[in-house]
Amino acid sequence: MSSSAAPLLQLSSAVVLLLVSSCAATDHIVGANKGWNPGLNYTLWANNHTFYVGDLISFRYQKTQYNVFEVNQTGYDNCTTEGATGNWSSGKDFILLDKAKRYYFICGNGGCFSGMKVSVLVHPLPPPPKSSMADHTSAAAAPIGVLGVILGALVSACFGLG
Repeated sequence: MSSSAAPLLQLSSAVVLLLVSSCAATDHIVGANKGWNPGLNYTLWANNHTFYVGDLISFRYQKTQYNVFEVNQTGYDNCTTEGATGNWSSGKDFILLDKAKRYYFICGNGGCFSGMKVSVLVHPLPPPPKSSMADHTSAAAAPIGVLGVILGALVSACFGLG
């Protein structure tokens, strides 16, 4: 590869990583169109989703009635907020799932006893696909080949194609 192509390759790679990570994150709306309300099976809802580091979990509810607390397993099992590590009450709460671990969320003002609790297991991000850039041996073709790989990866990541 020529020395003039190296900066283009580095810049293109950085842009792709940024764009792919941005469009690959998912916002999981708890309860979908039914929101965060009593009497729903949030375990079933959570089991139908796969959560990855960098995704968001969103709670939608009437802010004058409910709230959200992040608790440990004991708080989840017993519907208590003691030792909570986070709490939200805006009615449209967006919570970043920034670690691979099990998260526990409950409604802290009584709703937990009516089923308003959800536990989600967050997985590490899968490794990126192997690059085909090593297959390009021609210095002149490398930047064009790299852009093709970049566009292909971006389209695949954002639109689930490929």
